[in-house]
Amino acid sequence: MAELNFAEKRVLVVGGTSGINRGIAEAFAREGARVAVVSRKQAKVDDTLAALRKAGASAVHGFAADVRDAAALAEGVAELHKLWGELDVVVSGAAGNFPALASTMSANAFKSVIDIDLLGTFHVMKAVYPFLKKPGASIINISAPQAVLPMLAQSHVSAAKAGVDMITRSLAVEWGGEGIRLNSIIPGPIDGTEGMARLAPGDHLRKAVVDSVPLGRMGSPQDIANACLFLASDLAAYITGAILPVDGGWVQGGVAVVGSTLGDVIEKSQRDSASISD
Repeated sequence: MAELNFAEKRVLVVGGTSGINRGIAEAFAREGARVAVVSRKQAKVDDTLAALRKAGASAVHGFAADVRDAAALAEGVAELHKLWGELDVVVSGAAGNFPALASTMSANAFKSVIDIDLLGTFHVMKAVYPFLKKPGASIINISAPQAVLPMLAQSHVSAAKAGVDMITRSLAVEWGGEGIRLNSIIPGPIDGTEGMARLAPGDHLRKAVVDSVPLGRMGSPQDIANACLFLASDLAAYITGAILPVDGGWVQGGVAVVGSTLGDVIEKSQRDSASISD
């Protein structure tokens, strides 16, 4: 009978040293998995490994790499394979974001988000593919509401995350014959994360977010981790190519409230700056 059982499973969480992704890594650790994390800063990797050991991981590993650096990422994953063998679960969650209106955003600013979110996801997929358990591996990409709903001041993220979801769906087709499953999770507003702090700065926007969620609350990293545990388990053995919102119903329309309000805040800031300059 299918069940949630990750004892000794080999799990890699890219971006797993902060926010949602660290919550995911710790959830797998509590289930007794072997958990590896990747982050740009070794100090954050070391701190996370200590937390994973405390949480109950059967083994831990980590290395510093930027998802924009395909060679460094591939080298680190190859070393992990030498230590642990084939990977059972990969969660790809490294991301970058900042609010910016397209009319004033530079091409380099737009490109920076594409490079981290979209190209970075492709680099992760390429790096892990040779070392996935075939059949049986599960890949979970962390998407965003902007992938399916337009939002003011988020054109760069919308483009990048829509691309991430299409990578998920395309590779679900390409790799399905080898028994590899790929799915995306679209987190809603998750409390205590850097992303939410950027999109809802201040009490006014925070209240607007909470009021716009049908379930009446922000989510937690554990809510996203629970979905990852399900999708990575045998309980989801016939699920691939799915784009799963885990958002308290926010994607039904509440997210537009934040996008509109955030756009108003940025536009007002720009008008105020122009007035001061004049």
